[in-house]
Amino acid sequence: MHMSIKVAVSGASGYVGGEVLRVFSAHPEVEFGALTAHSSVGDTLGAHQPHLRHLADRVLVDTTAENLAGHDVVVLALPHGASGEIAAQLPAETLVLDCGADHRLASAQAWASYYGGEHAGTWPYGMPELITATGHQREALPGARRVAVPGCNVTAVTLALQPGVAAGVVEPGDIVAVLANGYSGAGKKLAPHLLASEALGAAVPYAVGGSHRHIPEIIQNLESAGAGEVRISFTPTLVPMARGILATVTAPLAPGVNVEAVRDAWEAAYADEPFVHLLPEGQWPTTAATLGANTALMQVAVDGKAGRVVVVCAIDNLVKGTAGAALQSMNVALGLEETLGLSTIGVAP
Repeated sequence: MHMSIKVAVSGASGYVGGEVLRVFSAHPEVEFGALTAHSSVGDTLGAHQPHLRHLADRVLVDTTAENLAGHDVVVLALPHGASGEIAAQLPAETLVLDCGADHRLASAQAWASYYGGEHAGTWPYGMPELITATGHQREALPGARRVAVPGCNVTAVTLALQPGVAAGVVEPGDIVAVLANGYSGAGKKLAPHLLASEALGAAVPYAVGGSHRHIPEIIQNLESAGAGEVRISFTPTLVPMARGILATVTAPLAPGVNVEAVRDAWEAAYADEPFVHLLPEGQWPTTAATLGANTALMQVAVDGKAGRVVVVCAIDNLVKGTAGAALQSMNVALGLEETLGLSTIGVAP
């Protein structure tokens, strides 16, 4: 039976909003309602998203609760701190997918420490593959009408390490994560360090020394997977590519663990997951293999000399890291097939 899902997208002129429109366009049940923006109100979408030819003539309207109401689904692709006020004005029966950070954290103290201001509250978390005490997070999503879409860096690190945490083969008290990040993760804003003349041919670290806002979300997720005390050194680095994340995550091998049991933990965790794939031994993930796809590709190895487990995970920050996760969560929340409208086919080279 055909069902029509009317979707409004806020922040439609930005990178996340544009990717939401691209990814959701492949869903056979979705039709778009209001496309909203802020400073771009009155422009056609094609002026900001020229690749979306089927929507190019649509006119952007103001991001207000009035314009977003009356839809089955509202996707909020707004700056951090901007979603809470809008979401509070939307009808309870509307499924709201927040691609910002406003509703991801359970701790108001962690929100205040990393983001500042008043915490907007905690929504069901939109990472179906997240391991929980009772199974997986997907079991908490059917029927939800408010969903917090995970952070992109968070997705890469969580998916990389949670099998080892859940199986007890790694120690979460000494995690080191170093990420290579495409520039689209920094948003569609004018800033000197985001100009091509600064970025091309250069790799630049940012949010060094434990200051990145995704850290409490990573800790929250690994605790969900069964970790006790989590300590993580997290360093993202901008590299000259438009999109993608390559996360290299290491943690100490737990005492007494047989090396052969390490790969078994990842194989067992992801054997039935449609979008998270452990590659054959000896094959390492690349960001190119995930571009445009809702996949997380990873490989795990044991560094015997260092006594550490090493996991490398690649995702497209705008798809599995954001828009794809939103669509995947929408499917589960509405009782549809989780994979509906989502591609696992990357664009390479």
